[in-house]
Amino acid sequence: MSPVLALFLAFIFLCLIRVPVAISLGLSSILALNMIDFTMYTIIQKMFSQLTHVSLMAIPGFVFTGIIMSKGGISRHLIEALKAWVGHMRGGLAVVTILACMIFAAISGSSPATAAAIGSIMIPGLVNAGYKKRYAMGLIACAGTLGILIPPSIPLILYGVVAEESISQLFMAGVIPGILLGGTLILTAIIYARINNYGSLPKQTWSNRWKKSLKAIWGFLLPILILGGIYGGVVTPTEASFLACLYSVVVSLFIYRELTFKKFRSMVNESINITSMIYLIIASAVVFGMFLTVAQVPQDLASWMNANVANKWIFLIAVNLLIFIMGMFLESAAIILITVPIFLPILALFNINPIHFAIILTINLEIAMITPPVGLNLFVVSGISREKVGEVVRGVVPFFFLMVLVLAIVVIFPEISLFLTK
Repeated sequence: MSPVLALFLAFIFLCLIRVPVAISLGLSSILALNMIDFTMYTIIQKMFSQLTHVSLMAIPGFVFTGIIMSKGGISRHLIEALKAWVGHMRGGLAVVTILACMIFAAISGSSPATAAAIGSIMIPGLVNAGYKKRYAMGLIACAGTLGILIPPSIPLILYGVVAEESISQLFMAGVIPGILLGGTLILTAIIYARINNYGSLPKQTWSNRWKKSLKAIWGFLLPILILGGIYGGVVTPTEASFLACLYSVVVSLFIYRELTFKKFRSMVNESINITSMIYLIIASAVVFGMFLTVAQVPQDLASWMNANVANKWIFLIAVNLLIFIMGMFLESAAIILITVPIFLPILALFNINPIHFAIILTINLEIAMITPPVGLNLFVVSGISREKVGEVVRGVVPFFFLMVLVLAIVVIFPEISLFLTK
């Protein structure tokens, strides 16, 4: 049996018996490497050397920042301020939900964290305002995916490390597509509310608006602190993540006074669990990448593509379909670390910009977040709303087609991704 076949059969078998993806990928890759006479010492050395990459240190910082925001009062005050300004519009609560997700996305870098933080507050609010619960769940699940497109973004950090691209440039590339997707969701939310005659909140006085905005100003300043610091060249993405973390702790502890020692301990535990899962996937994917390099799989695939694929459009359609299928079963980090080393040599054949490709990949990963059977946002929203996952899936169906439409626009017009990177 060839090592390539052994790897994929072992990986599929381990996944079928419900071994976690990270462990399945690592074990099957080690098995294949041992078949071509690799020592365990070399494998372990490579795994740990990759995990010490300085850019990966940004991941725990952004994860912890998102958790502090959701439980330390920052996200709640942001939502109250947005309600005061646009809650009186027809469909205003849905617009507030999307805007809150966009702001939270500009801080946390995580889709499940965004869906959890905003959904826990907004799903009951939307239902109380007359929205169907299925629609509210679908909206949160979809808008929550903005967490990995609008910078900072954990998947874009991983892509930058694997592809050796500038993380700051990748962040810049995600801004306009993120606004495009958010704007599309806002427009459809307003139209949907008008068609269904959904209610709105009472109009707030100007004094109330300013009062709530001043209360929430610390949350509004956080994206400016992160993105302004990175793009202004003051801090690196890694430094920005820990600066945001410190800022969030100070605001939650001394200004909002909602952070207690008991809460802090649970937040640290949650942050460690999420970060450890991501790092384990990275370590396993490093071993997988070693095997691909030794077995020359990317080179062989590139040669086959060159001989059989007529143009870049067919290639992009094939890639989108492949990532969609993978997204039904694998987590975002695993997809990036498995596919990017394979696709990078092929991008040059079709003259596809690697930064543009990163945004295409990220939007696909957003769609994967709301695609069963393992779409993470589906389970997050199911847990928050205490509804079956199947009910959440029904709610996301209209939003799924909207996201596919935005993906098609971004694929066809690369300038949407590349305009701010020039």
